[in-house]
Amino acid sequence: MGDGSEPRARVRVLFVDDEPQLLRAMRITLRAKGYDVRTAVGGEDALGEAAAHPPDIIVLDLGLPDLDGLDVIRGLRSWTRVPIIVLSGRTSGPEKIAALDAGADDYITKPFSVEELLARMRAVARRASTSDAGPAVDVGHYRVDLAARSVTAREDGVPPVHLTPTEWRLLEALVRDAGKLVSSRALVSGVWGPTYSDDTSSLRLYINRLRRKLEPDPTRPRHLTTEPGMGYRFQP
Repeated sequence: MGDGSEPRARVRVLFVDDEPQLLRAMRITLRAKGYDVRTAVGGEDALGEAAAHPPDIIVLDLGLPDLDGLDVIRGLRSWTRVPIIVLSGRTSGPEKIAALDAGADDYITKPFSVEELLARMRAVARRASTSDAGPAVDVGHYRVDLAARSVTAREDGVPPVHLTPTEWRLLEALVRDAGKLVSSRALVSGVWGPTYSDDTSSLRLYINRLRRKLEPDPTRPRHLTTEPGMGYRFQP
């Protein structure tokens, strides 16, 4: 990505929307940025395209003429882990969370800027390319080894850190989907169990604990970030 704005290889994008003008504009824009673009105007068309020509990224509107976008996400998730970015005019918090819980990797609200979409696409592409990396990640001044369940300082003079079992489970849940926006409900269910899926107070408490232990500046987190009203993201 010479200047950071274009992919090195021709990343395959499937853009799904029922607005012909938007499809045409995005086909031109993304191809100019070096992407290989295919389009679909409906849910069935999208599922067929994804099966026949597997993409590297899917950009998906939820308001499709034949299938609801949530059903399309669930259909895709039954057989592929391809990154899905929702691009939708649905702005309510519950609808955003429903898309994330169905398996979407990110959510952008219309109207949107092309620059933001390109940045989100680069982020999910990086996540996909590193998804098979080892279990060790760098967080601030520390190296976190999930397999060994150890936290070691990356430089001299950094105080040692101990994570509780709950903190480990939460960090693992976020690192496993590094770069992906994970809904609060999914995190609570994964760490504490589905019975507690609507109780996010403990989640906020433990996120803050992790930040105090691992972030260089807990008041301005770089690795454990919040999407207000939606969830959290681990940024490598």
